[in-house]
Amino acid sequence: MGAQLGKKFFSKRPVYWTVILLLFLALIFSLLFAVTIGSSDIPFKDVYHVVFYKLFGIGDAAMGEGKIHDVVWFIRLPRLVLAAAIGISLSICGVVMQAIVKNPLAEPYVLGISSGASLGATLSIMLGVGITFGSNYVGIMACLGAFLISIGVVALANIGGRATSVKLLLAGMALSSLCGAFSSFIVYFSNDQDGMKTVSYWMMGSLGGASWENNAVVVPISILGVLFFWTQYRTLNLMLLGDESAITLGTDLHPWRQLYLLVSSLMVGFAVYCAGVIGFVGLVIPHVVRMLFGTDHKKLVPLCALVGAIFLIWADVLCRIIITGMELPIGILTSMIGAPVFIWLMVRKKYGFGGKES
Repeated sequence: MGAQLGKKFFSKRPVYWTVILLLFLALIFSLLFAVTIGSSDIPFKDVYHVVFYKLFGIGDAAMGEGKIHDVVWFIRLPRLVLAAAIGISLSICGVVMQAIVKNPLAEPYVLGISSGASLGATLSIMLGVGITFGSNYVGIMACLGAFLISIGVVALANIGGRATSVKLLLAGMALSSLCGAFSSFIVYFSNDQDGMKTVSYWMMGSLGGASWENNAVVVPISILGVLFFWTQYRTLNLMLLGDESAITLGTDLHPWRQLYLLVSSLMVGFAVYCAGVIGFVGLVIPHVVRMLFGTDHKKLVPLCALVGAIFLIWADVLCRIIITGMELPIGILTSMIGAPVFIWLMVRKKYGFGGKES
């Protein structure tokens, strides 16, 4: 009953745009406040002096260098910007994947993307594959693995007929198991303890490698992905109705489903490249937003992007301060938060998805 009232309340256009504005302001506030939090005790005034000098050229030129400048500008702020970008990518891809396979339990990694990324990372760490790519060769191999597995899923699902949501899901499960088996095989026979620790830590996710160079690639991809899928809200809504209903309305979902899968894989691949595998963001955020705002993707896409960005910013802050003297991998924290929330969502008596209550 409460969820239905929430949907009716938020379905009004003025309220919907007001919520978007408030979430955008909350995102800006989160970035500005979270940059002051860290293991190093830096006064608020000095933090903002550095930020405003670097962004707008306002203030003392001495703030353009030194220890405080390096901590704020090269460590804290890039991490927060990367957290926002990855939160956007994972949340949006979660929404899209759930529409593609018509399953509210789907997430960005459901079609084997995480297993492909894991295999790429394992090959690079344990066997040195892709070392010619440079210092970021592990992330590059993981990104390639994720993208190639996505292409493999599309190709496998199209064998013997057109790809459907069920065939995509089954193809993803099959290739995911295959990649997992190969990764385990490599780890078992390599007998490299340090490499095994590196693979495990990488699979837990971390924003510690954030840099402005990586952000210059990931942030535009995240924003362009949001804008693209926001323009596709009508087709995404049709996917929830099924292929038969969509055809009667004059839309063939087959090419769109494959296009959306490849675009989502590109977004997730770059997220994996920068931060490893971060679970539950693309699963829980769409559920929570859908409960409040309904299933219309015109509202769902921008709201999930903003909520996902805010959530991952504060998750990163907690990872840095929750344990004194060390950093908790962000994938562990998101799972600790996301799993109980997901269980609560599952045991609810009613939940709307695709216009139905289940």
